[in-house]
Amino acid sequence: MHITAKVDYAVRALVELAAAGDAPVKADELARSQTVPHKFLESVLGELRRAGMVQSRRGRDGGYWLARPAAEIAVADVIRAMEGPLASVRGQRPEEVHYDGPAAPLLDVWIAVRVNLRAVLEGVSVADIATGALPGFIAELNADPQAWRRR
Repeated sequence: MHITAKVDYAVRALVELAAAGDAPVKADELARSQTVPHKFLESVLGELRRAGMVQSRRGRDGGYWLARPAAEIAVADVIRAMEGPLASVRGQRPEEVHYDGPAAPLLDVWIAVRVNLRAVLEGVSVADIATGALPGFIAELNADPQAWRRR
């Protein structure tokens, strides 16, 4: 899975907003605190606003804040808002792909990949990251020495 800069910046911005509570945070503060390009972050925040994850207000007392509780925003939601489906094959959802002959079982592999992505990305919320209280299964997955092995 390729995690784009847009997704990375979006999750980081949401985590910063979750940590800030209800107080609006200016885009330049978010960009500075996470060391991300301000213009790019503005674009990302616009997409998050259209996706209903953040709200904004202009002006001296303006800024961005979460549109719903951080515990209700899964990392998977952010990826879908920024990039579309979690897993696709040639731009199609895995269940829409068809293979003939010996390649037919490949569909099961792509479905299994999506199931595993969902298990992790839907199981971790912005609140989990912001509080540092990741679900236990994350530590279990990361405890496997193979998780850290480059291939």
